[in-house]
Amino acid sequence: MDAINTDGLIRDQAALDAIYGESPIGAIAKETDHIHPHYRTMIEASPFVVIATSGPEGLDCSPRGDPAGFVHVLDEKTLLIPDRRGNNRIDTLRNIVRDDRIALLFLIPGVGETLRVNGRAAISTAPELIGRFPYRGTLPRSVIIVRAENVYFQCPKALVRSELWNPEKHISRKSLPSTGTILADITAGKVGGEQYDRDYPERLRTTIY
Repeated sequence: MDAINTDGLIRDQAALDAIYGESPIGAIAKETDHIHPHYRTMIEASPFVVIATSGPEGLDCSPRGDPAGFVHVLDEKTLLIPDRRGNNRIDTLRNIVRDDRIALLFLIPGVGETLRVNGRAAISTAPELIGRFPYRGTLPRSVIIVRAENVYFQCPKALVRSELWNPEKHISRKSLPSTGTILADITAGKVGGEQYDRDYPERLRTTIY
């Protein structure tokens, strides 16, 4: 932050409170320590969740997606998330085995409210858990078990302002650098960008599950 004037930096909670005041009662009242039936309905309607974890190397934020209902609500305190095939960095899993804190953000297409779950996580390869998640003839390698501690919905202001679900605001993927172009530039040509782009559709098709 060397280029930023530090005179205006907020350095303690008292300074924050002076600017923002107390949280509205609704912002506090919506929080529960368990998965309320209404919150269960939102989780089961969501095909997409962002997972935040922390480890010795720092923080990580990772997307997960599957058909709606892919996150199972085992009971009012427990969620099960299948770990499908990805890029095999496994940053989320590496963090969980060293620091079990976890935060989830569920999105539902077309809905402004999101759902947040904070809690503790563990990773299991128990056959009875993995066996709950068959899809297209495959099973996940592991299942993330989340013990919910705080659950609440987030108001729709951010999604309304961003017009995230407005199809008129969607942009063409071709207006951005391709993944091959990015890799070729970052690696100074060690990765062949054009070949990477040509191969990717088939690679995605054969490795998505």
